[in-house]
Amino acid sequence: MTATALEARGLNKRFGALVVTENVSLSLGPGARHALIGPNGAGKTTLVNLLSGVLRADAGSISVFGQDITSAEPARRTKRGLVRTFQVSSLFPRLTVLENIYLAVSEHAGTGSNLWRSAGHQRNLLERSESILARLRLLDDIERPISEIAYGRQRLVEIAIALALEPKVLLLDEPAAGVPVNETDLILEAVASLPNDIAILMIEHDMQMVRRFAQSVSVLVHGRMLMTGPPADVMASPEVRSVYLGETGHARFAMGGTRA
Repeated sequence: MTATALEARGLNKRFGALVVTENVSLSLGPGARHALIGPNGAGKTTLVNLLSGVLRADAGSISVFGQDITSAEPARRTKRGLVRTFQVSSLFPRLTVLENIYLAVSEHAGTGSNLWRSAGHQRNLLERSESILARLRLLDDIERPISEIAYGRQRLVEIAIALALEPKVLLLDEPAAGVPVNETDLILEAVASLPNDIAILMIEHDMQMVRRFAQSVSVLVHGRMLMTGPPADVMASPEVRSVYLGETGHARFAMGGTRA
């Protein structure tokens, strides 16, 4: 097996005259815990959209464990093991937590066309759904509709759905977005509980989350990759501080006490 779980080389994307991604390269090894940070408008979500196939790059290449997926549709990328979450919740609010997970498990297993008729007869799918919920400590909410659980726990359900798709590479697009500060530990604990062999790229504004999660960090500015390195080195960089928060934000950035 190749030593690279996800590799993007020379990605370029423009909308008319606006260049949003310019010659961006990124590499994650198996089991990586990598954060992508940058100021608002840096192109972070655009990059995730390129990696996941929501957008097509104008130039460059993307591979997962050595298999080229540059021209693959999003569903094909998911089959290859590249799975993502979104900033905005896309759950079914009237269905229970278990039903939301079971939908993902059965679809991934190829039984989605006769979903509810087969549910009682495919105990293995139910058991897998319950196992994922147990891993993310969601069993207490298993029979509750999504609309009745706290938003932080809804974000956990989204991570559970991603896990149901058996990712080799997981893209977490601001998993704590909209989550109250007192619930962000739930997200970090959930991510920490994921299998060690899954390579994770987290796009996140909360610098304390980045410090606690990441083994390495990349900084994106104006669609270009500024630097990549250990969190302490990146956050100590005068250039990163200058472009990320400006001179007045240096102390808060160094302490990790702000959201950008």
